[in-house]
Order: sequence, then C-alpha cells, then structure tokens
Amino acid sequence: MTKRGAGVAFIAISAFLISSKYISASIFGSGVLSWDKSLYEAMLYYVGDTLSNFSLLAFIIGLAYIVWGEFEDWKSKNNNN
Repeated sequence: MTKRGAGVAFIAISAFLISSKYISASIFGSGVLSWDKSLYEAMLYYVGDTLSNFSLLAFIIGLAYIVWGEFEDWKSKNNNN
C-alpha cells in the first residue's frame, strides 16, 4: 500500500469514527418518545468525546500520509530532471 492509499484509509477511518459517534447517540436515545435539540446534545455528551478525538487523530495522520506521499513523488520527479 502506498502512502497515499494509507492516507485515504486513515481519512475513511476518521469518517467512520465521527459518524459512529452520532449513530451511537441516536441508538442510545431510540427509546425516547419525544426528541429535541437539548436532549440530543445530552445524548452526545453521554457518548463522550473519545470518538471525536480518535477521528481527529486519524484525519491528521491520513492528511500527513497524503502530504508525505505527494512530497516524495514531487521530490523524485525533480531529481530526475
């Protein structure tokens, strides 16, 4: 797997983690009879920030891998000229 592929994989993991936070909050509150904004925010608070933190970390790692892969490609093209 190339560095670009690894970067895209980490960004996909990031998207999965952030979406699982909101899905978890929705599943947690699935038995509630009435919904409002403050109730959903309370459910998100109950789920916590761990998934958001790991999602941000995976996104930064993925972005770094993509930039690293592009830099190496640019460097190899400039060395050939």
